[in-house]
Amino acid sequence: MDKSAARRAAFARRKDAHALGIGTAGYLSEALAGFRGVPLAGYMAMRTEIDPIAAMEEAAAHGPVGVPVIMGAGQPLKFRRWEPGCALAEGEFGALIPEAGDWMEPEIIVVPLVAFDRRGGRLGYGGGFYDRTLEALRAKRPTMAIGFAYAAQEADALPMEPTDQPLDLIVTERGVITPE
Repeated sequence: MDKSAARRAAFARRKDAHALGIGTAGYLSEALAGFRGVPLAGYMAMRTEIDPIAAMEEAAAHGPVGVPVIMGAGQPLKFRRWEPGCALAEGEFGALIPEAGDWMEPEIIVVPLVAFDRRGGRLGYGGGFYDRTLEALRAKRPTMAIGFAYAAQEADALPMEPTDQPLDLIVTERGVITPE
């Protein structure tokens, strides 16, 4: 299966899971609890993505939290400091970002995705933003990538390329998965 076919099938599964309203960030909060104070980046959920905001709010009580800002095609993401209740503006692709604030560099990134597999494979939207970002951050220091998704987004195996960055942990509404 090629990436575009895998992406279409995964989008349909995610849409169905989202419609059930079962997505919670409880297991994500548990997974992050052991990393209190470590600079973290989450994301502002769009469309049918599972929402990490509750875990981000909890993490912000203990350390810096950022959200991704798209700087341009082919470029890695930058992360702007986010706090609960901060003023937000619409960024690229309709993603909400803080209107103002300092830039920060996370050591843990909660990554949205379209599909995942148990080997740590991740299928995103196809722009390569997270892959470029993780590659650059991991070249400087260990950076943990936590995929956050509905359990229904799991695939048996995803088509992976050498530039695809693996997930270190996967969290769903049903639990935590450590890649094999």
